Amino acid sequence: MGRTGVEAPTLRMWEQRHGFPVPQRLPSGHRRYSEGDVDLIRRVVREREAGMELKAAIEGAKRNGGAEASGDEEDSIYAGLMRRRPDLTPYVLSKRTLVRMSHAIEDECGARAQQGILFASFQREKYYRSAEARWRDLSGPADSAIVMADFAELREPEGGPAEVPIGRTDPIGREWSLICDSPAFAVALAGWERPGQDKVEDFDREFEAVWSMEPALVRDASVVASTIAERHASHLIERVRGLTAQPLTASGADHASLVSLTNRMVAYVGRGVASPG
Repeated sequence: MGRTGVEAPTLRMWEQRHGFPVPQRLPSGHRRYSEGDVDLIRRVVREREAGMELKAAIEGAKRNGGAEASGDEEDSIYAGLMRRRPDLTPYVLSKRTLVRMSHAIEDECGARAQQGILFASFQREKYYRSAEARWRDLSGPADSAIVMADFAELREPEGGPAEVPIGRTDPIGREWSLICDSPAFAVALAGWERPGQDKVEDFDREFEAVWSMEPALVRDASVVASTIAERHASHLIERVRGLTAQPLTASGADHASLVSLTNRMVAYVGRGVASPG
């Protein structure tokens, strides 16, 4: 099933009946799917789960294939990172582990970063509300802070991050992500929820996740996140554009930062610090 969430025989059936996807063929005859193919297959899966007929979902993916495969249209932080760095290794993590890693990053960001850009996607508003107090503290020193979830409306509360509404069936609506893009500390974490987990307990749901402290890749993640947020709140992104245009610093990926964050992650995950929320 792999990263697409679709069994190989099903993909072959789609190819035979609907001309989708169109993989590359190796001399051996084996099929190879690009990152763009994977993104489009996942789109079909999401739209099927939302109730759309298979034929309509595939036709929509085929129409949008050119833009998405080329990266002209960004709608997923996870896919954006993988498109730019296909050598990143995704790890399958439970939501419980992913949230504890997020809390470790948030605390490290709070301790080290006094300026910069903060983004996060929480899928559902209720998940953000359980972390709202933490994010109000985090957003105070930040130059810009934006959170995305299925909020009922756009809000810009005083003393807190801007709350940008996203659709549940949007690609970002299936992701759990966190970006801290600061001159003193840079890290990006993005997890894509695997399909077919409706009957799984919330904290046991599985995500394919990647994370990086490479300043250039973290900046790319900020650009992708701002592109997504811009569709729902364009006026918030003007300041972010100015920040992402600033020169990168190397401090976000230095040895001391990497060791400090890794140690905090291990401690939080290993001891169960920071209950899922």
